[in-house]
Amino acid sequence: MDIAKYRTLFLEEATEHLAEIGQALLVLEKDARAGEALDTVFRLMHSMKGMGASLGYDAVSELAHRLEDRLGAWKKCGGIDDPHGLALLFHGLESLERMVAAVRETAEAPPPDLALLGELGDREPEKKAPRLP
Repeated sequence: MDIAKYRTLFLEEATEHLAEIGQALLVLEKDARAGEALDTVFRLMHSMKGMGASLGYDAVSELAHRLEDRLGAWKKCGGIDDPHGLALLFHGLESLERMVAAVRETAEAPPPDLALLGELGDREPEKKAPRLP
């Protein structure tokens, strides 16, 4: 497998996704309940998660996954209901942009921003079947 070819594809797609996320965040900055913008960011984070995981960029995948989880919760309640939510998303975008830039320069993703991951919290636990009495 020619990993360089896949890395180039990752970099092209990630750059496009991050630009689109940035545009959607500007829409959300004006209206935290803009459903289409929220859906766009959620979908693109999902893509970033998968792309990062497929190439072994675990830090990219982990951050995108945590952002996706947070976005999913906001989608369920109809919009960003946390006063610091938008700042958190912009911080996540900047961190992903730095990671992609590092991949472009070194072919390796840097470690995740642990403070940001902490702010995002643990991923949602998987749903388990209820226990029978």
